Amino acid sequence: MAGIDFSEAAEDDSLLVKGFLIKDNTGILTSMKTDEYGIGYISLASLDNKVKGLKFNGVEPTVANVLNDTYGLKRPFNYIIRAMNDYKTTTEKEIVLAFVAFLHTTDAADIITNQGAIPLASTQSWDDIKGQHSVCTQDNSSVTIKFGGSDSIQRIAEALTSSFSAKCGNFVPEHDHTGSSDAFKRTQGSEKDGDNYKHVGFASRLFRDNEAGAAGTQGQLAWDAIVAIVHLNNEVSDVTGEDLKKIYRGDYTTWDQLLG
Repeated sequence: MAGIDFSEAAEDDSLLVKGFLIKDNTGILTSMKTDEYGIGYISLASLDNKVKGLKFNGVEPTVANVLNDTYGLKRPFNYIIRAMNDYKTTTEKEIVLAFVAFLHTTDAADIITNQGAIPLASTQSWDDIKGQHSVCTQDNSSVTIKFGGSDSIQRIAEALTSSFSAKCGNFVPEHDHTGSSDAFKRTQGSEKDGDNYKHVGFASRLFRDNEAGAAGTQGQLAWDAIVAIVHLNNEVSDVTGEDLKKIYRGDYTTWDQLLG
């Protein structure tokens, strides 16, 4: 809801129009194929030709427009790691640094795409760079690397770590995703030395000014884009953030109000 200036609704469903239904991508797609008067939102990766994906502020929802920064309904998927001098062992640090390098490979991009997000451009495969990470040639099966932060990224993170573990000595990835705010807090913030400490944290938003962290410890993993969808017979083809806010708040209750 932050993309339409309605971020308070992300924490309080009571602000949404009565009758608003929360479903997953599949449920929303199924509904919009038959509901001529409904509206829903899905990830860009789930969009098909059996529903109408609406333009946002005049811009088509495409991967190209997400990457060229003209499509506005998107958010970054970011990561943060511990400061370079703040690991219990050298092996843990080297595995984390190898994982970060893996995130920027074509191998990781394929995994990210399969999980429904939009990867950043990459040209190197893991095979191209694995020689720079000798830690991955040893047996790491006794090493646990802890991942946390955004639960929106959990599925992607689990897929990435599952693949990378096999490429890096079979280290044990442990996931505990409790929200974006814990990404910084548990890697470099107030809980970095507590029971819930993490080696890698993920945030499904920009890091705030007070989450800047040590130099070289943050980066972007991917983009997440959403698309407002309607039935194919709906005359609407383009919406603004204000339009969507009025729909979800209940100010607009018929399509004629939006069409004018």
